[in-house]
Amino acid sequence: MTEQTFTPALGRVALPRLYDAVIALTRERLWRSMVAMHAAVRAGDLVVDVGCGTGSLALLLHGVEPSARIIGVDPDPKVLAAAERKAEAAGVEWRTGMGDALTDIVDAGTADTVVSSLVLHQCPVPMKRAILASMLETLRPGGRLVIADFGLQRTRPMRLAFRLVQLADGREDTQFNADGRLPGLISEVGFVQVRETAAVPTVNGSISIYTARRG
Repeated sequence: MTEQTFTPALGRVALPRLYDAVIALTRERLWRSMVAMHAAVRAGDLVVDVGCGTGSLALLLHGVEPSARIIGVDPDPKVLAAAERKAEAAGVEWRTGMGDALTDIVDAGTADTVVSSLVLHQCPVPMKRAILASMLETLRPGGRLVIADFGLQRTRPMRLAFRLVQLADGREDTQFNADGRLPGLISEVGFVQVRETAAVPTVNGSISIYTARRG
């Protein structure tokens, strides 16, 4: 991944300090709690949050199981700085890194769970594939993947609302998700038991929860 292939949090025009306020409008407490439920973090687990942003999901998982090792990875140093300010004593590890090169940070085949939220819709399809492949490589056999991201926009109101996301992040990268094609891509890179477990309507489109396993 290069500077040309990663879109900053909230797209190309927003300031990082606005991130938490804007994401709160997406019913984040609901879908983040769903991610935590499916992640089912246990004592001693290694969990990697890919594209952790300002750290809200990583901190939630740490709160659920403080003895787990939680690593938040993001390529944007500005949002990582916000995460560090928000959680100086939380026990989460923050790492600057790219989603398609996770084994630069975590040894291959060692993560029990990989989570990600609102990342893949911002990426071109080849980068979506590369990130998912890196997630697969990082997971141990049987390890789980849990993703919260914009998915199939099933209704006209959700398709209209999703235009706000496309204005910020670009139609070229986001339409793939809106057409419901992400589960197929997750399967193509080698994950098994791929499921969409929920779809949460929000003010800017429907956010889906996807789960899968490394075979």
